[in-house]
Amino acid sequence: MASSAEGVLPGRLAHGYWRAHEWGLSDNACLKLIHQVLETGIQCFDHAACYGDFRNEAEFGRALALEPALRERLYLVSKCGILFPNDELPHIQSHYYDNSRAHIIWSAERSIEKLQCGYLDLLLIHRPSPCAHPEEIAAAFDDLHCRGLVRHFGVSNYSAQKFSMLQSWLDQPLVTNQIEISPLQPAPFDDGSLDYLLEKRLRPMAWSPLGGGALFKPQNERSTRVAQALFAHGETYGENRLDTLVYAWLLAHPAGIMPIVGSGRLERIENASAALNIPFSEQEWLSVYTAAQGKPLP
Repeated sequence: MASSAEGVLPGRLAHGYWRAHEWGLSDNACLKLIHQVLETGIQCFDHAACYGDFRNEAEFGRALALEPALRERLYLVSKCGILFPNDELPHIQSHYYDNSRAHIIWSAERSIEKLQCGYLDLLLIHRPSPCAHPEEIAAAFDDLHCRGLVRHFGVSNYSAQKFSMLQSWLDQPLVTNQIEISPLQPAPFDDGSLDYLLEKRLRPMAWSPLGGGALFKPQNERSTRVAQALFAHGETYGENRLDTLVYAWLLAHPAGIMPIVGSGRLERIENASAALNIPFSEQEWLSVYTAAQGKPLP
């Protein structure tokens, strides 16, 4: 197995571009946002080939092309493997996953071209295909790494067992697993996902850390309980921004979770950054966890 990848991810937060096509930003406005994100201390920018029907990376790339020297201040992440019908790539006729050597290489090269970035700091397999051959993935990673196109590799939405299996075939260390983690999606705290990463000294990235916005407009008793538990903790610190409290709760976990902030609004990004100043004791953390579980600790 390759050497440890501990410490590869920069900082504690990432900025995500899943919904960037909805932000309505011009190239200059996108460049301004990149600078503003950097000013909050966030260096990691999370993309995927398929975001925005395979168009979002090009939008970011046009902004970056306005100031190419900015590239060296950015840690750029992309993901590959999810395919579905879209106007940008009309040859794709169905929804499926492609974890083949040829596709991984093609997708990474395309992402680099669209982002106009020269190389990727991190490439993730977006979702595991049930029939993926790990030897194909290993060959693709070898090719991209040897040519200097991708510096680090990881996965997304993998179980601990699938992560371990794939790593056994690779010469490069997998540096992270990007999974859904939030107060409303606490399964990774109990299903072995975070335990495995803690064992390997690897940090997870968390997509949808705000639970898809469900906490902001609670639709059920569970969402209401969790929001109330978070607000109760916030009173101690004079903090009433719910998103800030959610990020603080995730950041407090010993796995070193890196939440992905998926908003184009500077206010929301600054709210996430403010979470770095709000601690949770184990007792306080568990009060939110038990609210999500709907039952007391055994």
